[in-house]
Amino acid sequence: MNRSIAKVLARELGMVAAYALVIATLNFLLLQLVPGDLADVIAGESGAATPEYMERLRAQFGLDQPILVQLGNYVWQLVQLNLGYSFRHNMPVSELLIERLGPTLLLMGTSLFLAVFTGILLGVLSTRKINGFLDTTIAVFALVAFATPIFWTGMMAIVLFSATLGWLPSGGFEMIGSGLTGFQRALDIGKHMVMPMLSLFLFFTAAYTRLMRASMLEVLGQDYVTTARAKGLSESVVIFKHALRNALLPIVTMIGLQMGALIGGSVLVETVFSWPGIGRLAFEAVFQRDLNVLLGILYLSSLVVLLSNVLVDFAYALLDPRIEVAK
Repeated sequence: MNRSIAKVLARELGMVAAYALVIATLNFLLLQLVPGDLADVIAGESGAATPEYMERLRAQFGLDQPILVQLGNYVWQLVQLNLGYSFRHNMPVSELLIERLGPTLLLMGTSLFLAVFTGILLGVLSTRKINGFLDTTIAVFALVAFATPIFWTGMMAIVLFSATLGWLPSGGFEMIGSGLTGFQRALDIGKHMVMPMLSLFLFFTAAYTRLMRASMLEVLGQDYVTTARAKGLSESVVIFKHALRNALLPIVTMIGLQMGALIGGSVLVETVFSWPGIGRLAFEAVFQRDLNVLLGILYLSSLVVLLSNVLVDFAYALLDPRIEVAK
């Protein structure tokens, strides 16, 4: 790595740290506007809501301190790479997130990877003959898949493949108490992952297909593509050697923007299919008023998005030499 690239990388990482601190502060202040807190939830569950009991709960959780003091303690914990403690789960937030991170990365990563590959392929195929049968078919599929709510797709998949046909389990990460190991366990997890992955795959594929088609149409109208065709090059060479590389730039941008979904997960899908990921954890944290967990998820998601934007800048430079990273 030359000195200019290292300098830009150090500057970008410094900006990421500053932005992450600002975002964490805003997240904390915004969540303070939510009515109720953890003490209210626990008191409601126990059926004991005397003023003395509520005062003891708030003192135990540090909720009796002024907002600025709570904010200062939270920021200081972040500086020390401490995401706090979940009193609801009785464990550090960082350990809880690591525990839930694997299932979310498996589901979202697989869905996004397959969707990007399929979306690029369908987007390229649809431009081979504009307004032809294949282009129209792909456009209709993308429109329907993009307009269909993810949770509706998930519920219909449960009705068809689980309740009616009995081919797939209706939810969960794996069969509880099965004792499976090795390949058999991986196969069982794969069966549980099919329907939630399908729900996400259809939506993401539609988005990438529409974006790739629009990008390819724009690139194919450029002068250098016309020159390549005038030289007598085949359409396949024109598309895959000259047009595809520049058409991928918007796809890279969208991947960078969706990296937050890899951490935050899909709340709807993970909830519908009882998938034990971070998305479902965020859903539970909202109802349980477990603000430390929710703040940890929001902070981690924002950090991933910021870092992914840095990687997108460098990916741009690799795809298009005209774009310079160092300034």
